[in-house]
Amino acid sequence: MKEKIVRFCVSLPQYLLEELDRKIIKRGYSSRSELVRDLIRELMVEDAWREEEEVIGVLTLIYDHHQRELAQKMLEIQHNQYVKVLCSTHIHLDHHNCLENIVLKGKPNEIESISINIGGLRGVKFAKLTKASNV
Repeated sequence: MKEKIVRFCVSLPQYLLEELDRKIIKRGYSSRSELVRDLIRELMVEDAWREEEEVIGVLTLIYDHHQRELAQKMLEIQHNQYVKVLCSTHIHLDHHNCLENIVLKGKPNEIESISINIGGLRGVKFAKLTKASNV
């Protein structure tokens, strides 16, 4: 089923329109509409995270897999939270470092809690939570 597209007019100061056009070129968008749609979607995701509805998050980690008991602690945190771990991807970057993406589904505060708890473990070198939603 094809979505109905609605056109609307937006008034902007000249400098803001010029900045918008620079962003379109810099980010590789094909039109102003594509960029504006993405910005609106980002705003909707942020709103979903402020409300208490179920959302999606992707926790990206880089850690030293030689750190004693780190993998076990990470798994325990994942199993003890009220968050659904939908999947995870584990990549060996080199002899010491692994990259892991964990896709989480749950309430915003629960996902943020698991992100903070795992990100704060000794041996975790990088932790970033990317917020998403199915809005």
